[in-house]
Amino acid sequence: MSNPSSSWVAQFNPGDRVEIRSRDVGFRGSWYAGTVVRREAKNTNRYVVEYDQLYADESGEKLLQETLDWVQLRPSPPPPEKKVQFKFEDEVEAFYSDGWWEGAIIAEHSGGKFAVFLRGFDEQIVLEEKDLRLPVQWVQGKWEPRFEQVQREKENSNFSKEVMKFTQGMQVEVLTDEDGLKGAWFAATIIEPSGEDKYLIEYLSLRNDDDTEFLREIIRACNIRPCPPEIIVVDGFKVWDAVDAYYNEGWWVGVIAKVLINSNYEVNFIEYDKTTFNQAELRPHQDWLNGKWVVP
Repeated sequence: MSNPSSSWVAQFNPGDRVEIRSRDVGFRGSWYAGTVVRREAKNTNRYVVEYDQLYADESGEKLLQETLDWVQLRPSPPPPEKKVQFKFEDEVEAFYSDGWWEGAIIAEHSGGKFAVFLRGFDEQIVLEEKDLRLPVQWVQGKWEPRFEQVQREKENSNFSKEVMKFTQGMQVEVLTDEDGLKGAWFAATIIEPSGEDKYLIEYLSLRNDDDTEFLREIIRACNIRPCPPEIIVVDGFKVWDAVDAYYNEGWWVGVIAKVLINSNYEVNFIEYDKTTFNQAELRPHQDWLNGKWVVP
C-alpha cells in the first residue's frame, strides 16, 4: 500500500501551456487551452491561469483568468506519432464550443467528416477530422493512451460495428444526463426496446417525483452498458488508482487522492469536490469499450 505522503503532485511554471479541466456547470468534462500566469502562493499547489478563448465578460476584450487546483491542469497533449485513422465507434475528444469534449464517432461521412455524439451536450454534431483527437490521460507526469490499444484490437478483430443489443429484463448500468447526476452510472433493468437504438429502462434506486414507483426513462443504447464484473481488491487501493465511488445511489468515477486509516480513502473527482469513502463503497474503475471490459 502506498504511503499517502508519497503521492505525486504536478509542478507548473509561469508561461507553461496547459489544458484546463472546468468544474463549472455547463462546462464539466471539457478541456480548454490556456497559459499559467503564476502560482497563487509560494507553498500552494494552486495556479492562476488564463484561458485562450474564454473571456471575462461579454465584451470579449479581456481573457478569463481563474485560480485553480493543480489537478485541474495538465500540459498540452503532444501530437500523435502517426496519422490517426478514425472509424465508427472510436472514442474521441472533439473540439467544439472552444473546448475539447469527450464523445464517440457514431457515423462516417464523406469528405473526411464524422458524426460525433458529445456526452456533455447530449447531442450529435458533424465535425472534420482536424477537430478530433484520441483521448489521452496525463498520469504522474507521463502521457498514456486511453483507447489506442483497444482501437488496435478492434482493427485486428472481426468485432461487429452494430450497437449492442439488450434484452428484456437484463440488468444494466445507465449513464444519465440529468442535472446533478451527469457522469454517474446507475443500476437499471431493460423493460423493452423503444425505437432505433433506444430502450425503456427502470432504475433500481431512483424513484419518480411522487416517490410512488421506480423511475422509468428512455435511454440511448450508447449510454447503456452491462453491469461490470466484480474485481476483488485484496490489498486495498493506492494513490492514483482509478475507482468508482458509490454516492447518491450511483457510481461516480474518481481517483484515490489519499489513503486514510481503517480502509478509508479520500477520492478526488475531476468535476466535483473531494470526498471520503470506505473501501466497501469503492470498486476498481472499468470502461466498457467495443464489447469488452477494460481496466485503465
